[in-house]
Amino acid sequence: MPILSMSILLAEEFHDIAPPVDYSLVPPWVIFVATFAGLTLLGLVTWLILRKRQRPQPPRLPRDIALESLEQISAEIERISPYRFSIRVSDILRRYVTEQYALPVTRQTSVEFLNALTKSSPFSDEETRLLENFLNRCDLIKFARYDATTADSRSLLEEATRFVKGGELATTFA
Repeated sequence: MPILSMSILLAEEFHDIAPPVDYSLVPPWVIFVATFAGLTLLGLVTWLILRKRQRPQPPRLPRDIALESLEQISAEIERISPYRFSIRVSDILRRYVTEQYALPVTRQTSVEFLNALTKSSPFSDEETRLLENFLNRCDLIKFARYDATTADSRSLLEEATRFVKGGELATTFA
């Protein structure tokens, strides 16, 4: 028994572990609420900044698209045959007229379209003459196989650009 009494004595000498002492002057729920509010505010500011940066761009206007396409094809004027160039420039101008004025240029022949313009036209007289001159030249190159040159291609490009910009009639064509 001496061993048993000794173990009881030793057990009495050791005390239970005391719980931790809270030295904080701020209650834990206040820290939690402040952290939550801070993170929410940080998330909101980040979301607003990202939203402002990603504002949708307004749709590009048909005029801007056509001018950009004409500028791109002007760099290829020396490399493309006048026949293919006239087709591509004509397609750009027809697409522009279709999208800008909701006219069925892409589904009509040049003659049909020009006849329809005589009845009701959203274009001025100069623009109508410019468009008619342009389409007739393209048809001459495309269908009559006129032996066009690079100068003719430049003239077509200039007329198409003037039409899209709303300019005057081009006067040169060989």
